[in-house]
Amino acid sequence: MAVPLLDLRAQYRRIKGEIDVLVAEVFESQQFIGGPKVEALERAVAQYTGAPYAVGVASGTDALLLLLKAAGAGPGTEVITTPFTFFATAGAIFNAGARPVFVDIDPRTFNIDASRIEDQITARTRAILPVHLFGQCADMDHILDLARKYNLRVIEDAAQSIGARYKDRPACTMGDAGALSFFPSKNLGGAGDGGMVVTRDAGLEARVRLLRNHGASETYFHQIVGTNSRLDALQAGVLLVKLSHLNQWCEERRANAAYYEQKFAEVPEVVTPYASPDCRHVYNQYVIRLPKRDDARKFLAEHGIGCAVYYPCPLHRQTCFLDLGYDAAAFPNSCMACEQVLALPVYPELTREQQDEVVETVKGHLARL
Repeated sequence: MAVPLLDLRAQYRRIKGEIDVLVAEVFESQQFIGGPKVEALERAVAQYTGAPYAVGVASGTDALLLLLKAAGAGPGTEVITTPFTFFATAGAIFNAGARPVFVDIDPRTFNIDASRIEDQITARTRAILPVHLFGQCADMDHILDLARKYNLRVIEDAAQSIGARYKDRPACTMGDAGALSFFPSKNLGGAGDGGMVVTRDAGLEARVRLLRNHGASETYFHQIVGTNSRLDALQAGVLLVKLSHLNQWCEERRANAAYYEQKFAEVPEVVTPYASPDCRHVYNQYVIRLPKRDDARKFLAEHGIGCAVYYPCPLHRQTCFLDLGYDAAAFPNSCMACEQVLALPVYPELTREQQDEVVETVKGHLARL
């Protein structure tokens, strides 16, 4: 039995009628960039997260970049983040003109180790950028305490964690602002690229709105130099439909994760995801650690089981960041994760029969060792 890593066709079948109506409405309106659908999505995401403001942008990467610029990150400043994340986190810091400063991860949660951050704070530090990786929030209390102590901004990379909570506080709402991604594979994914800035800070919200539209508050009159990062109405329509199902889908992912946990309990070689008691994990990815990861990936693929490595190379080892001067052996927990992690299917439509097939195939790999 083949089991894909993600089955967006199965998701589409569940909501096809709703999607088709929204797409038709957009075409009838002939308003494809911005407009009522984007404004409705901004209000809906703000309501969902409990934040006063939400601003639609073209991608999760742009959400980070525009937030960093709005928060004053630029030449001569530093932003602290994790080396174990998607490239866009540090790429946005670099493209804002700031220097990424890396801090190793907690090996259990894969999130930035908050206890190591203070040692990296300098007079140049402008912000801390924690990533809520794989659907679980970072240790935000510790991070927010440091931000208050040193007067720093906190920008949450919540690209993988809409619906996640930390001590009953939603992702995106604990720091100064948060960035969401609507890439199709995300828990809340569009039919293309899209992103959202979520914030409680009216100043940041106003600045991001300017930046996303070439720095103009009205057509052809520009207060600052911005860029073109507007969310289109088709994506907003699709996302409005999907947002109404998000809580159910998150619970289905959590149920699938619990089933894996039960099945892998008898397989000591497999380290299943750690879910902090402080967090509501929404499992954007279900990431295990196991021996001979690369062999396991190949074996699963040969047997029709979708899987993926998030991420095979820590950011301090990426060619473009070598001039930051980090030793290749720095951040050992991040390096270890890059060598051992493997994401398994966990999407909401996954059946127990399919999960059993995944588990048995993983056991088949281990039996060869």
